[in-house]
Parts: sequence; structure tokens; C-alpha cells
Amino acid sequence: MIEDIKKDASIRMGKSVESFKAELGKIRTGRAHPSLLDQVSVEYYGSEVPISQVANVTAEDARTLLVSPWEKDMVKVVEKAIMTSDLGLNPATAGTAIRVPMPPLTEERRRDLVKVVRQEAENGKIAVRNIRRDANGDFKDLVKEKEISEDDEHRGQDAIQKLTDKHIDDIDKLLAVKEAELMEV
Repeated sequence: MIEDIKKDASIRMGKSVESFKAELGKIRTGRAHPSLLDQVSVEYYGSEVPISQVANVTAEDARTLLVSPWEKDMVKVVEKAIMTSDLGLNPATAGTAIRVPMPPLTEERRRDLVKVVRQEAENGKIAVRNIRRDANGDFKDLVKEKEISEDDEHRGQDAIQKLTDKHIDDIDKLLAVKEAELMEV
């Protein structure tokens, strides 16, 4: 039982770290990367779909994304979706392709992005701590039901704390790398 709780907590904490890593990937650092447009939705035959389902997104060079809609009549719709997104991008249409130049990040924008990254890191840490709380609650329930001893509970809580510390340290390392990436000119 104790091993099951530890294993479940470890898996859930790992997922929290992966989720944080995915959020970091969405925050741009001045380099063009196709995943930057992942959260952009496009109106396609009456429903909202991710841009990747209606167009091919590639990095043309370090500062430019190339979006090639699969249908000619989707060019204007995709361009408008990119413009109205909160990414601050200004696409330019060239026939059936859309070029999205990445504006260089200003110092002020870099600082804002660092704040956003720190907030995401804090959210990740909170998620890991909530999983620790759940696991410790499971141990307390097992003690109440007299399925494990109090010593086993303390050993389990110590193991969960070590897992928590490890995953929070992973989040801190990812945060430090992303901050350094954002602040380099």
C-alpha cells in the first residue's frame, strides 16, 4: 500500500513537471519555433481547431515562421487568427503562404516574460505540493483504518517529502534555464 501511494505520487509529480515544461515551450524567446502557434485556434467549418490541423507550420529561419494552409480559402482566416492571438505577431501573406516574422524582444518584454515563467513555475510547485498533501492524507487514512503503523506513516511521509523536493528542484532547474534563455540578447 505504501509503495502504491509513493508510486502514484511520483507519477503525478512527474506529470506536473512535464506540464510545466510544456508551458515553458509556449513562451517564446525570440527564436522562431513552430510550437509557438500551438495555442492559436482557427475557425474551420463552424468549429475552433488548432492551427496545426488546417496548416503546415515550419521554421523558415531563426526569426521567421512559414504557415502554409492546406486550403486556399483558409489563408485569410489563418492570418486573422494569428493577428488576433495574444502573441503580438504580425503575419504577412505571400500568395498561399503566410510568413510570421518574430519581432526582437525588448528588455521590458523580456522582464514580463520572466515574470510569466516564474508564475508558471510557482503553479507547478503548487501542483507538486498538492500531490504531497494528497499522499500524506492517504497515509493518515491508512493509519486510522489501522492498516499501517504510525512508523510506516512517518517513513512514507519522509519518502513523499524526498519525492517532492526532487520534483520541485527539477522545476527550479527548468526555470533557471528558461530565465537565462529569455534574458540573453
